[in-house]
Amino acid sequence: MSHNETIYLDNNATTRVDDRVLNAMLPYFTEFYANSTASHIAGLTVQEAVENAAWQTADLLNADADEIIFTSGATEAINLAIKGLADQNRKHIVTLQTEHKAVLETCRFMESIGFEVTYLPTASDGILDLQLLEDIITNNTLVFIGMFSNNETGTIQDISAISKILKTKNVLFMCDATQAVGKIQIDVKELGIDLLALSAHKFYGPKGIGALYVSAKAKIKLSTQILGGNQQRKLRSGTLNTTGIIGLGKACEIVANELDENQNRIKLLRDKLENGLLKFEGAFVNGNIENRIYNTSNICFPGVNSEQLILGLGNISVSNGASCSAVTSEPSHVLKAMGLSDEEALSSIRFSLGRFTTAEEIDVAIERVLELARRLRV
Repeated sequence: MSHNETIYLDNNATTRVDDRVLNAMLPYFTEFYANSTASHIAGLTVQEAVENAAWQTADLLNADADEIIFTSGATEAINLAIKGLADQNRKHIVTLQTEHKAVLETCRFMESIGFEVTYLPTASDGILDLQLLEDIITNNTLVFIGMFSNNETGTIQDISAISKILKTKNVLFMCDATQAVGKIQIDVKELGIDLLALSAHKFYGPKGIGALYVSAKAKIKLSTQILGGNQQRKLRSGTLNTTGIIGLGKACEIVANELDENQNRIKLLRDKLENGLLKFEGAFVNGNIENRIYNTSNICFPGVNSEQLILGLGNISVSNGASCSAVTSEPSHVLKAMGLSDEEALSSIRFSLGRFTTAEEIDVAIERVLELARRLRV
């Protein structure tokens, strides 16, 4: 491959739109552009396509179409889920210190309006101690907010075990599944999830569209955050992003059909990359090696400044922190919460592979990263 050709290993930040998704969207920009709420034939045609996309999204989660609320992305879905519960009598929220900033900042807002929020620590591998969760829940606890798969380390929590604890305590379960939807099988009914956030651009769909799954139990407790024309069963007003919704639906349909195939191929490539990079003296993997998403590897290169490494790699795209923080000189709050020192956190790189990653790209990445890291080591 060409030395200047981009090698994209930052798929947890965003993914390339699949050509099949783009082709499904295009007619709704130019031919079927009517407002989906209009009562004429053109509007009803678009409405039918939107309803189909709702079913495609719901099918991926084993949900019902009327349990899907389309949003501008996972951040809005998270805000709707958490702020939408503000009118409840219970005023205690439990979450993890390793959550995405979209959850942490929204929880801080909830504190400002009178809620008590407990930010639970994790073990050094990023896994929640279930006994900690069980012990912290009181009769005042409204909801537990937990990420399915961590965006920085790929660590997967024991969702079923968490759900069982919450059900016995009559506490809602809000799951940020932004990094898990489209990568692994998720059954919201079987897992006992009440609210689930997702974003299309994490699994080969367009940016600017996401969804919130709302169970029947959670819907009773949820209040609207965006007021207007009462679209989407009065839970989220505003003209629908029909092209984005079509893209999300198509992306869901594709990953549902190709889940196992992608998982097996990408995991082999991730393991090859990881094994190659761990030849760097003293390098180690952050997070739980066994319980993690198959496309992600977060590696610490002791003595190497990750910011310098990222810039030096040029056409090889990797990340040194939360996907929404870009290149930053601040150590990752996730890695710090897992017990890493500032120096270790600032020497860590996240590699996240995707559908379009090739074996040849992995070979080049191993060679280039090792060569540059050894040069930069202080």
